[in-house]
Formats: sequence, C-alpha cells, structure tokens
Amino acid sequence: MSLKMDIIGLLSQYEHGKFSNILLNDYFKEKETELPGLTRGEKGFITEVFYGVIRNVMFLDYSIDKRVKSIDKLWVRNLLRLSMYQIHFMDSDDAGVVYEGVEVAKLRGGTFIGSFVNGVLRSFIREKDEDIEKLLEEGREDIVLSYPKWFFDEIKWEHKENYLEILKSYKKIPNISVKINKLNYNEEDFLGLLEIKGIKILKKVEDVYYIDSGMILETSEFKRGQITVQDGSSFLAAKYLDPQPGERILDTCSAPGGKSMAMAEMMGNEGEIVALDIHEHKLKLIESRTKQMGIDIVHPELMDARLVDAEFGAESFDRVLVDAPCSGFGVIRKKPEVLYTKKMKNVQELAKLQLDILNAAAKVVKVGGTLVYSTCTILNKENLENVTRFLKTNPNFEVEKVEISPNVNGSFDKLGGLNIFDEFLDGFYMIKLKKIEK
Repeated sequence: MSLKMDIIGLLSQYEHGKFSNILLNDYFKEKETELPGLTRGEKGFITEVFYGVIRNVMFLDYSIDKRVKSIDKLWVRNLLRLSMYQIHFMDSDDAGVVYEGVEVAKLRGGTFIGSFVNGVLRSFIREKDEDIEKLLEEGREDIVLSYPKWFFDEIKWEHKENYLEILKSYKKIPNISVKINKLNYNEEDFLGLLEIKGIKILKKVEDVYYIDSGMILETSEFKRGQITVQDGSSFLAAKYLDPQPGERILDTCSAPGGKSMAMAEMMGNEGEIVALDIHEHKLKLIESRTKQMGIDIVHPELMDARLVDAEFGAESFDRVLVDAPCSGFGVIRKKPEVLYTKKMKNVQELAKLQLDILNAAAKVVKVGGTLVYSTCTILNKENLENVTRFLKTNPNFEVEKVEISPNVNGSFDKLGGLNIFDEFLDGFYMIKLKKIEK
C-alpha cells in the first residue's frame, strides 16, 4: 500500500511539471539511503505503473471522466489512474486492486472517498471492454491508444499500411540497452558478467545489447566506463558516418555524448572529434564520461551548431554528424510525456532549426567527405521533407545508400533515408550524404 502512496506522490509531482525520468531517478536514490530499501521487484512495479499511467493517461482519464462529473483532489484521480492501469494493462487480481485502492482512499480521505473509489473501479471492471469496443466503432483509436489526435492522424497519414503497428509499439515498456567500451573491455568478459548476474540478452544490434535488467548499472564495470548505456539506433547513426582513425570529425549536437564516444572507439581513440552543444552543463557530463572511458580525442565545445561554418571555416572536417534537436517522438517509450508537451507548431519550429544546422554543417564538410543527418523522431516534416529541401539547395551532396543492420526493423524512404520502427530500438531517422564536386 505504501508503494501506491509513493506512486501517487510521483504522479502528482509529474503533473506539476517535473520530468518523469528525473523524478523516478531521484526517488530511487532517496530510497537507497533507507533501510531495508526497495527490492528489485518493487522497483520494477513502481517503474511500470508510474510510466504506464503516463503512457496511457488519455484512455485512463476518459475512463474516469465517463464515470465521474468532477474530481477536486489530484491524488484521487491518480489513485484511480494507477488502479485502472493495473486492472486493464497488467496481469493483476482485479479484486485485490480494488481492495488496495479503497484502503488507500480510506486512509488518506476517509470512508466516503473509499466508497467513491470502490464504485468507480467496479464500474470500470464491468464496462471497460464495452467502452473500448464503442470507441473503436466511433473511430476513436487515438483515445484507446492514448495519442493526441493531431499526432495520431499524422502517423496514420504518413504510414497508412502499418500505422497501428507503429503506434502500439511505442506504448510498450522499453528495455535497457548497453554497449561495451572496446577500448578497455571485451565481449567475453561482458557475457561472463551477465551470466553471473543472471541477466538475459533479449536482442543484439551490432555492438548494442538489449537486456532484461537494469542491475548492470550498479556494477563496477559500468562505473569504470567499461559498459555504457546506448540505444541501437543512436549507435547506428554513428556507425553509418564510418569515422576512420586519424580523421577530424564534427558532432554538431553531441550531448549526452554517446555517439561521440562510440565514434572514438571506432577510431581507436586516434584523431579528433569536436563535440558541440549549447548547454555548458551537458558538455561537463561528456568530459566526465570520456575521461572515465579512457577517451581523449573528444573535445567538447560550447557553440550553436548554426554557426559552425563561421567558426571553423569551409571544408574543415572529414565527416560531420548532425543528430539534430527534434521533437523526440521516436523515444516516447522512454519519455512518454513528449506526446503531451509537443504540438505541430513545435515540430514546424524544430524543422526550421534542423535545416539551419544542416545547411551550416554542410559547408564544413570536405569535398569527398560524409555527412550523416539523423533525428530521434518519426515525423516526415523533420526527416524526409527537411532532407528534400536541403538537397534542392545543396546539389553538391548526394545520398549514399546504407545497408540496414541485421536484427533491425526499418524501411527506406524515396530518398534513401532509413526510418527505424522496431519494438526494441528507439524510433530514428538517418540518411548518409556525400559531398561531391559540381
């Protein structure tokens, strides 16, 4: 019962504008100082319910508002949300969920609130399947799947054949993904560590492993920089740039630095990677992590990526990675609140920023050099449409085809850009461009 009280508190803080991942990390750190502390199962339960409510809040609120005229207290709504989430989305004992919900309500609000919660939850159990069937008949799949209608309609328009598959995939619980630092660690030792810890590999993409436990983050190997957190899509963006030892590389929007570090490994820690960001505190994190990993060719610099041509001069880099600031709709498994904080207006503003960065970055690529443009979003306005505009005004660039890696689900657009839609990997777009003489 105390766990549910904690989740209600976390949800209330989230409602007041705090980031979900920071909230949960701070909560777990605080609990580590207490005895006996949280078990692995308790951490998993809290994580699933907290993020699950956020992912599915539109359907949960629809289900509440259908049964209740108004709720004055936010904690009561959050209690109903988390109880309904357990009932509908988890393999839970419905009667047990109702009992716990009523007890929490009585403890915090008295007998009347307890009776109110009991009635709402029992009505939901009886009628939820009928509610969903009616919503589907009315064409309101957006509510059933908890997507803002503008976003649902956009994905349906762009991906007519598999939009439901894509949208359902982004409501799944994400798995942690890590890669080993090949500069000071090897796969054999890593696999041995997983066996000792009882951690299973769910999927492998190139050098990235999707595993079934976050316990790996508590190991000395992680703290020494021998293991790092990285998504497969992020790694592929770095891989497709194909950085070589001794080259000069520009990472225009580098924080949190995973792609710069991956490229440094590919280069055998030989050459130079200039890693830009507009936030000084993020550059300090990159400095700390590269030092921990034994990487000394990454040089963080505070700079607006739109100014790179003025700062560095024309044709000053062998290869350039533009992993542009974006709406983040490809990482909504990990950051579900993105769905509710971004609008089409934000997408249009970001698309302009992305194109400005891309145009500036193109000028510093050497003739014969490579530029990779990538985003962690799945909207064409930030991807295909932006690259189409870029190629019209930059005829000295041509698309280089990339081979999709084994074990990755994705498709190519008409330009040759890769859209990744995978139940494990983040949603990503990437296209490889070569600068030619014209």
